[in-house]
Amino acid sequence: MQTVRLAYAFLLSLLEDALREKRNQLLRVKKALSYHAFFSLSTSEYHSKGSIFKAVNIVKNELSAPSTFPVLPYPVFLQRCGAGTKECFGGRRISWQGVYHHFKKWATDGSLRKAWIALLKSQRRLLNLSCVQLDGSQTICKNGGECIGYQTRKAAKSCNSLFLADRKGLLLACSQPVSGAHHDLFEIERVFKELCGLLQEAGIETEGLFLNADAGFDSGGFRGLCSEMSIEANIAFNPRNGRADGEYVYFDEELFKCRVVIEHANAWLDSFKALLIRFETKAQHWQALHWLAFIVKFVRKINKKLKH
Repeated sequence: MQTVRLAYAFLLSLLEDALREKRNQLLRVKKALSYHAFFSLSTSEYHSKGSIFKAVNIVKNELSAPSTFPVLPYPVFLQRCGAGTKECFGGRRISWQGVYHHFKKWATDGSLRKAWIALLKSQRRLLNLSCVQLDGSQTICKNGGECIGYQTRKAAKSCNSLFLADRKGLLLACSQPVSGAHHDLFEIERVFKELCGLLQEAGIETEGLFLNADAGFDSGGFRGLCSEMSIEANIAFNPRNGRADGEYVYFDEELFKCRVVIEHANAWLDSFKALLIRFETKAQHWQALHWLAFIVKFVRKINKKLKH
């Protein structure tokens, strides 16, 4: 009987520890997602009557709206957000200009980027950094604007951005877009340091990482940059570059198979209609939409972990 009591007490203590850990995780997530900590606010009467939390949610919902966020027609926007926003804002209906104002403000002052870095930093334990994946993605652009050029393969004007993902396909960073007329190696030193700089801001060390990249990144300059930054580059060979006889270049085919997850991640981004085709004219706003998508994806991952 004494043994049963001890076993029962032990099980209760384990359950209490598990519940306490779950509660602590929820508190850490809540703190990481504290909107007031990262999103700039105004002291105007508008903000005193409104809810910044609801404004963030409306901007987030427009990311995956049926029509593209930056060009929502006025009647469509009111139909989609009318009753819901009126209830959320204490009987006051937020205008369509108000949503655009908040998004552009947070994109310009870096609030969305700060929120992503803070979330990434607080939840680093959920990342699988046994290897990281690098890839570029072309997006067709309809309205013109910054960093846009004609891409022959797509027969349209487009922009190109580079992305980093972890072993499980969770997107970690994206670069500022460049003209679609350029290939992935265009200004690669600046762009790659920009990507690694974001990881370092989030407290993620880049030294010793294994990096998978396709043949489009096969160049002596990029391999030398990775070596300089103490990153193990696992890059597929580009047959057009040729190889000197007897020259040894590291390449692990089994490790390279992990790169497929970033292709899946880029396809997942297309589920957000605001990212499928670019209507943003400013490059900064286009990149801010990606930070918002990264946050949504990571929060979904956290929620799945907390349910188990």
